[in-house]
Amino acid sequence: MMFRRKFLSALAAALFAAATLTSVTAYAETVEVKLVAKEVDLPIDNKGTMARMWTFDGQVPGPLVRVRQGDTVEFTLTNPADNKNSHSMDFHAARADVLDEFGSIKPGETKTFTFTADYPGVFFYHCGSDPMIQHIARGMFGAIIVDPADENALPKADREYLLVQSEIYENPEDLGAMMANDWKHVVFNGQAFKYDPVHDPSASKYLEAAPGERVRVYFVNAGPNEFSSFHPIAGIWDKVYPSGNPLNEMTGLQSFTVGPGDAAMFDLISPKEGANALVTHSMRSALSGAIAVIMFSEDVADDAGKGGNIILR
Repeated sequence: MMFRRKFLSALAAALFAAATLTSVTAYAETVEVKLVAKEVDLPIDNKGTMARMWTFDGQVPGPLVRVRQGDTVEFTLTNPADNKNSHSMDFHAARADVLDEFGSIKPGETKTFTFTADYPGVFFYHCGSDPMIQHIARGMFGAIIVDPADENALPKADREYLLVQSEIYENPEDLGAMMANDWKHVVFNGQAFKYDPVHDPSASKYLEAAPGERVRVYFVNAGPNEFSSFHPIAGIWDKVYPSGNPLNEMTGLQSFTVGPGDAAMFDLISPKEGANALVTHSMRSALSGAIAVIMFSEDVADDAGKGGNIILR
């Protein structure tokens, strides 16, 4: 009888494991991601001040890449012949050879490599070409979200937003200023006070949600130098997940430090209408441009923080 019970328990465990493996494997697929290195002029504030930026697809941050845990990412980077600089790609979600897959390509070249998204979370991606500090400071960065294979690993988010913190240097050719950390602005998503009409009347955008909704903020610190003490003024982080991994759950935090080249996932729920301000609590950084207002209202737009609106362009 004892042997029979042990056998049945072992069989049940094996069947459960097989079913779990099958459900995870069933989601796995190959996802093609193609980006182009573009050296373009972009606005760095709400007044239209322009700067020469090095980018992925002409955007800062670059396009959001989103896959599921277990997927194979087939990535292609094209560096057009009219660019002046070599560029590359470093995915923090990948395990690869820094000299091979992450190696630089010259203008006129294209590179393709693959990797498996083994760990769930939100990860930084950036150009790793020399000098890396300048390529990052000039805008060659973005985020890749790897959703967990288990759809129930996280509480369901009602709305999602991506914020990428970075520094803007007055002269993008001044490598010395970057090494000295002598920046002009610290910003979210490429522009000073981009989502803050309180401190900048020229701002036309802000984040939106309804009271009681779970708002998930995917936060990446591109740096290249400053740490971020990410805090919701007039709110509390309901959940914080370092690197966005569901196994790293933390509860009820006032702020959480995200270093350069790191990322985390933050859940925010407001019980009432009104505004919170998402900031780095380094006030010098916040008051130079790293503030994003989130408005909680019953009159929120249906598509705010959904689908393609995870990054407000």
